[in-house]
Amino acid sequence: MGLRPRGCGVIYLACLLAVIGCMALLDRRFRLFLWRRPAVGALVLAVGLAYFLAWDVWGIVAGVFLHRESPYMTGLLVAPQLPVEEVFFLLFLSYLTMVLFTGAVRILEHRAGRDT
Repeated sequence: MGLRPRGCGVIYLACLLAVIGCMALLDRRFRLFLWRRPAVGALVLAVGLAYFLAWDVWGIVAGVFLHRESPYMTGLLVAPQLPVEEVFFLLFLSYLTMVLFTGAVRILEHRAGRDT
């Protein structure tokens, strides 16, 4: 577990936090996922994050995933070979998937209502 944050090493983490924030604003505006059913949405995000983290841990143990040093990352690891940025990326991936899915359902429902 490394603790070597660098000056410009927060770029990737800052970008991830920014896109998660933008996703939350979009979600709030259209009440697609977390703002539609907060408890269920939080549970779905937690399960999705746990699944992807387990997949990453499996990949790390199998030697498939390896952390490489980068000037754009903090250098902080939550476990051996698992950078903190990966956790936020997986959270973003899960959140994006659910917002896209619920948004697509909303569009299809809207179109189906217009066609009748």
